Amino acid sequence: MTLYSIGEVAERCAINPVTLRAWQRRYGLLKPQRSEGGHRQFDDEDIERIEEIKRLIKSGVSVGKVKALLEARVITTHDHDMWQSQQEELLTVLRLVQPAKLRAKIATLGHEIPVDTLIDHIFIPVRQCLNLDKNTARAMSSLFDGLLIEYVVQCLADARNKEGKDTLMIGWDIEDRLRMWLEACRLSQHGWRPDVLADPLDAPRPELFPGQHIFVWTGKALTLRQQEQLEHWQKQGYAIKFHSGE
Repeated sequence: MTLYSIGEVAERCAINPVTLRAWQRRYGLLKPQRSEGGHRQFDDEDIERIEEIKRLIKSGVSVGKVKALLEARVITTHDHDMWQSQQEELLTVLRLVQPAKLRAKIATLGHEIPVDTLIDHIFIPVRQCLNLDKNTARAMSSLFDGLLIEYVVQCLADARNKEGKDTLMIGWDIEDRLRMWLEACRLSQHGWRPDVLADPLDAPRPELFPGQHIFVWTGKALTLRQQEQLEHWQKQGYAIKFHSGE
């Protein structure tokens, strides 16, 4: 089992170490292990829990209510084992560094697993594993992202041939572009036909896309400034929404 320091986890999950300590001490949301020197150590399950906590808070749940909500959710051992098994299989194929086999594996998973589960419990955890492993070649991670984009593009093309609502996906001040593509894929399986702006924008301008429905993706909770700006656009009559990935 791989263990990570609080600094490594904070960097990967884009969260302040002070916040992680508060979640543990004040709210009892985390139970990291301790090294012989007394330092906090987190495993992959801790990272998944942190991401779930972030999603809940981003959706509007107060941090004081998160623990009860997490404890009320039942994730069966069978489901957890299945996801972990699929992650390991995908990593095994990835380490072969053979694009054709990896492409086929991604396509097979796409046919067998619902898109939300595929993104949240397989693709994202595998990317996290690659990014946290200091011995992983950058080329291997880049190969995986490249083939994921290829897969998403095919999903978006398929969605154009189905009934649905057209929308534009815009990344708003983001760093992880691949996540934006994955979220566009999620939308394409929920009744939308997304077009994606390949380059994220520091300040989206909905007036440039008159009459179009727009989703903005930030990869994290909106800042106060972003929330105020979004509400301003909506009051002006633009059909623009924040896509949280929920």
